[in-house]
Amino acid sequence: MARKPTRAAAKKKQPAAVQTSQSIEEQTKLFLKSGNKIEVIQSGVSGQHNMVASKHIKLGNKTASR
Repeated sequence: MARKPTRAAAKKKQPAAVQTSQSIEEQTKLFLKSGNKIEVIQSGVSGQHNMVASKHIKLGNKTASR
């Protein structure tokens, strides 16, 4: 009877960070060449609008008897 494998199959190694940085740089150059602009956002600004009202949640049950 064959034994069940005790380990999961090895995952492929991620590419080096240098390759990723180069890829991002190339994509950015193409983006700017096509006439698009990069908008600089101030630190602390998310750009997302809070559309949901905050919910007040009370934890515990004060009416429960001890």
